[in-house]
Amino acid sequence: MSLQDKISLKDRVAIVTGARRGIGAATSIMLAEAGADVALVCLHPDSPEIKELAEKIRGMGRKTLVIGADVSKKPDVDAIVAKTLAEFGKIDILVNNAGTFASQTLLESTEEEWQAALDINLKSCYLCSQAVAAQMMPRKQGTIINVSSIESMKVFRGKAETYPVSKAGMHLVTRGMARELGAYNIRVNEIAPGYINTESMKAKWDEMAPANQWRGVPPLARMAEPEEVAAVIAFLASDAASWVNGEIIAVDGGTLC
Repeated sequence: MSLQDKISLKDRVAIVTGARRGIGAATSIMLAEAGADVALVCLHPDSPEIKELAEKIRGMGRKTLVIGADVSKKPDVDAIVAKTLAEFGKIDILVNNAGTFASQTLLESTEEEWQAALDINLKSCYLCSQAVAAQMMPRKQGTIINVSSIESMKVFRGKAETYPVSKAGMHLVTRGMARELGAYNIRVNEIAPGYINTESMKAKWDEMAPANQWRGVPPLARMAEPEEVAAVIAFLASDAASWVNGEIIAVDGGTLC
């Protein structure tokens, strides 16, 4: 098989959660460019961003489906799987990208904020993987990619924040699923992005970096574009990564060095 064949996702079906913008949107486009049809999952299915994204994917000649759902709730997750199967007939790829950022410290965080971070960042990953894996196992084919953060690997701001804790839980979920599902030829991997050029992060970067106040600035001395993270996800979803399983890959420009 040629390299071109290995990286192709032709005739594959992907579900991307948190698809409305940022890494989720960039991943959806890149998977479509590689040949996949994509179910776009987000909390606000009527937003202009998700409608524009869907039109862009259709313009590539790929099929797409927009699904509004709260991925921290099992009935919504079951509906995502049912709608995707009804539209495309199968599921080959799941990208668990949905998440929320919560920067409250130990003494600042409320029980509700703590639970919300766990539900959206961790529980959703478990529920979506559980529902999709059940469809992949009989076919003995599939790949799941979880999106965490480098903040799950190191305390960057000297605080016990809820966000890193919720993302760190993905590590054992990823490795446990890689073990359990490997017998069914289902690969499970995780990427941990660093600083990404989103609107909110750009403002912080511009404020802190010139004065060398940004802790953990990557050796490459810039932020990543969402497409640079999406490219790694597309690789993990492809047959080019057929022997990559249970890995946590930092996509951070060397920040953790």
